[in-house]
Amino acid sequence: MIITLPHNFEPRWYQRPAFEAFDKGYKRILLVHHRRAGKDKSCFNLMVRAAFERVGSYFYFLPTFAQARRVIWHGMDGAGFPFMSHIPQQLVARVNETDMRVHLKNGSIIQLVGSDNIDNIVGTNPIGCIFSEYSLEDPNGWNFIRPILRENKGWAVFNGTPRGKANHLYKLHEMARNNDDWFVQKLGVDDTGVMSEEDVNAERLAGMDEELIQQEFYCSFDGGMSGAYYISGMQDAERQGRITDVPHDPMLPVNTCFDLGISDSTAIIFFQQSPAGQIRILNYHEANGEGLQYYVSFLREIANEWGYNYGEHIAPHDIMVRELGTGKSRFEIARGMGLKFKPSRKLPFQDGINAVRMALPMCWFDREKTERLVEALMSYQKRWDKQQRCWRDQPLHNWASHGADAMRYLAVGRKNARIHQDSERYAPRYAEPADSHSWMAA
Repeated sequence: MIITLPHNFEPRWYQRPAFEAFDKGYKRILLVHHRRAGKDKSCFNLMVRAAFERVGSYFYFLPTFAQARRVIWHGMDGAGFPFMSHIPQQLVARVNETDMRVHLKNGSIIQLVGSDNIDNIVGTNPIGCIFSEYSLEDPNGWNFIRPILRENKGWAVFNGTPRGKANHLYKLHEMARNNDDWFVQKLGVDDTGVMSEEDVNAERLAGMDEELIQQEFYCSFDGGMSGAYYISGMQDAERQGRITDVPHDPMLPVNTCFDLGISDSTAIIFFQQSPAGQIRILNYHEANGEGLQYYVSFLREIANEWGYNYGEHIAPHDIMVRELGTGKSRFEIARGMGLKFKPSRKLPFQDGINAVRMALPMCWFDREKTERLVEALMSYQKRWDKQQRCWRDQPLHNWASHGADAMRYLAVGRKNARIHQDSERYAPRYAEPADSHSWMAA
C-alpha cells in the first residue's frame, strides 16, 4: 500500500512556499496569516510529514491545553474533516487520549501541548515544534524549547495574527524578517483572496470594530492589542521612556506585591515608592507549583543579592480565609515562617482595573528584570464574545493574568493608593494578630 504525505491534504498556493522553505532546510519559519487562512491545517500536515522523515518527538503548541484539545484533537476543517485524520491510521501504533499524544509505528511521537502547561514536557527532547496563535501564547514556551532545538538541530514553525506592536509576535516578526535564517510570510485577505471585501464588510456590519478587522484580516501590527485593559497606559510608558534601567535606591524600602496561586502560578512584583510619588518597579518573579516556603526563601535570597531592605508585603484580600485542611489562613502560615503580609482591599474588579490605570502614569519599569511583567500588562485583555461579537468586561485568564493581578493588588494596596471613594466599604474585616519582629515584617 502506498501512502502519500501530506495525507488527504493539498496545500493552497500561498501555503506551498512554507513547505518548500522547510524542504530547502529552513529551521525557523514564521507565518503571519489572516484569520481563516488555514494556518493550523497546513502546519499540522507539515508536522505529520516531518514525523515520518525523521524519528523523534514533535510538539504542537496552542495557547492553552483546552484549546489544543478543541482546535486540533477534536477539531475539524470547514468541510467536517478531522485534523487528526491527516495522520494515516495504518501508520499509528497507539494513541494516548489524556495527554493528546500519538505514537507512530516508525517511533515518532506527535503531541499537542498548551503553553499554559509547559511543565508537562520538562525533560523531553523535541526535534520539531509548531507554535500556533503565537501572539496569544505564553512566550516562555519558546524560551524553554529554543535551546533544545538549537542543540539537536531541530526546527520551529510559528503562526498567528497580529496583536499590536507591544506583543511578542511583532518582536519575533521584526527580528525574523531581517534574518536570513528565517523564512517569513505575512499575508492578509487582499493577498490570499480567501475572503472578499464583501465578506469583510459583512463583519463590519455585524459589529466588528475596525481595529480588530485590520488585525484579523489584513495582518496589521499598527493598532494596539484589541480588548487589552492597559495597552494605552503601557504604550505611554514606552513612549515616555519609563521602561528603562530602574536603579534600586538603598534609602527607600522595597515593597512586594503577590498574586498567590495555589494550583496556579504565583507572581511577585518588587517596587519602591519615591517621596515624589514615583512607583519604581525593580523586579518581577513568577513560579508555578511552589509552596509558601519557597517564596519565603526566595525573598531572602533576592534581598541578599540585590541589597533590598523590605517594607510591606501586599497580598490578595483572600489570604485571610482559613483553609479547611489546616484551619489556618495563608496569612497565619506565612507569618509563622517570618513573612508578614498586608492584605489588600477587597474591591470590585473594575475598581481594581481603574486603580491600575491611575497608577500607570507614575510607574517606571526596569526593562530587563520586569520584561515578562511589562508584556503581561500589555497583553492582559477582555474576553471576546463570539456570539455577540463584542468584548466582555471580563478578563481572559491566561499567562498574562498572574502579572496583571499582582499589579492590581499593587495599585490597590500601596500607600496613598487612589481608589474610588465608594470602595472603602469593601475593605476586609479581620483581627490582625499581635505584631512580631519577623525579618520581613514592615
